[in-house]
Amino acid sequence: MRGSLIIVGFFIAGALVGYSGLLDVGSLGVDISMLALSALIFCVGLGIGHNISELKMSIRSLEPRLLLLPLTTIVGTLAGCLAVGLFLPERSSADVLAIGSGFGYYSLSSIFITEYRGVELGTIALLANISREIITLLCAPLLCRVFGPLAPVSSGGATSMDTTLPIITSVSGKRFAVLSVYHGFVVDLSVPFLVTLFCSVA
Repeated sequence: MRGSLIIVGFFIAGALVGYSGLLDVGSLGVDISMLALSALIFCVGLGIGHNISELKMSIRSLEPRLLLLPLTTIVGTLAGCLAVGLFLPERSSADVLAIGSGFGYYSLSSIFITEYRGVELGTIALLANISREIITLLCAPLLCRVFGPLAPVSSGGATSMDTTLPIITSVSGKRFAVLSVYHGFVVDLSVPFLVTLFCSVA
């Protein structure tokens, strides 16, 4: 949760600096959002490439049916977004699906959405995806008790391999650690493709 609060703090600080006019980003002559996005994509690729051999060994130890958990998380999240979108007539289905496709990966998804759809939707995406992570951190014991040990893993989305991993292994059990990392990796990998896909839909 501390990491989420730091991100929110930086976001608020940036908004205040932008509003005050202390830093005129437009005068720099470069697209700051695109530079940040490119650097973030590079870091994602670097992290995936660095851990690929370790991940392959972990995947081999999983039950075959559990390999479908990331797909279940993705489909369930998008279906939930469409259901919520019915109560938000001012937002298109593509908008709500783009926000949901962040799967808790707020930094990458919000930059993508800001770049494609504007600051307002990017801000909504940031807050929605941070909320997903915080809800998982706070409600993992309840989710596990009510829905079973796989629920906190799915709830964590892309964060199940890093920030929410400790709470997931604590409430679901250490035997779910490998599954949680695999799940986070696959969902994480889907974020740039799905967010871009839904953002490009008119």
